[in-house]
Amino acid sequence: MISIFGLTEKTDKIDQLSKYVWSKWGTKENFNFYYDCMAHSLISNDVPKFYFAADEEQVVACYAILRNELVARQDLTPWFACLFVEPEYRGNNMGSKLLDHASAEAKKFDYKQLYLSTSLENYYEKYNWNHVADSFYFNGERTKIYVKEV
Repeated sequence: MISIFGLTEKTDKIDQLSKYVWSKWGTKENFNFYYDCMAHSLISNDVPKFYFAADEEQVVACYAILRNELVARQDLTPWFACLFVEPEYRGNNMGSKLLDHASAEAKKFDYKQLYLSTSLENYYEKYNWNHVADSFYFNGERTKIYVKEV
């Protein structure tokens, strides 16, 4: 059975969980960036927050709600980020469940909207996210920005 939990519920697993997120999104040079962000999320009463889906004890997916994304639009917050679903768990609504979970979590923090940046085509639209702008990542690459009311 799949369960979704926040890092705040399993603080004793921070080493394992930070390595998981880093293994999906990081580079060999930036593990400390991910670990530091996740460790400091534990002392915040607001975002950032990190979430995971597990099948029994095996982590099979993750996402985060962050104060900012590494995009030029620093005026927007919070951001849905770091979504990753293991290939063998794709196609069975896992992404949809995590998107719904993120909306509910953002609402708990009293946010009215949730943003994301992506280069994916026609994925988030299926889940009622609206393309509102184009922007740029810190490295100059173009990205699309989406918003969803929560």
